[in-house]
Amino acid sequence: MFAVIYKMETKPGFQQTFEKAWHQLTKLIAKYEGGLGSRLHKESNLVYIAYAQWPNKETWENSGDKLPPEANEIRKIMRTATEKIETIHTMQIVDDLLQ
Repeated sequence: MFAVIYKMETKPGFQQTFEKAWHQLTKLIAKYEGGLGSRLHKESNLVYIAYAQWPNKETWENSGDKLPPEANEIRKIMRTATEKIETIHTMQIVDDLLQ
């Protein structure tokens, strides 16, 4: 398996908007792109860290073009709610003991 860690910095007052859009987009990615889900963490009032799992690096690299049209609107909402979205780590999973 393959994991990706993202860092998102939201604009003040947009935290709930961002969280809702992240939730909706993550569900679509799992349904249409082969993602295995994600966890959203709050590092500080405006900064979020998301951990996403994929079956392999190739699935992650080739994702993005299978999403339905409503994903574009959700992405637009996320861009409006954030100052910055970045991929901070990509890595192979060696062992998984999460329950």
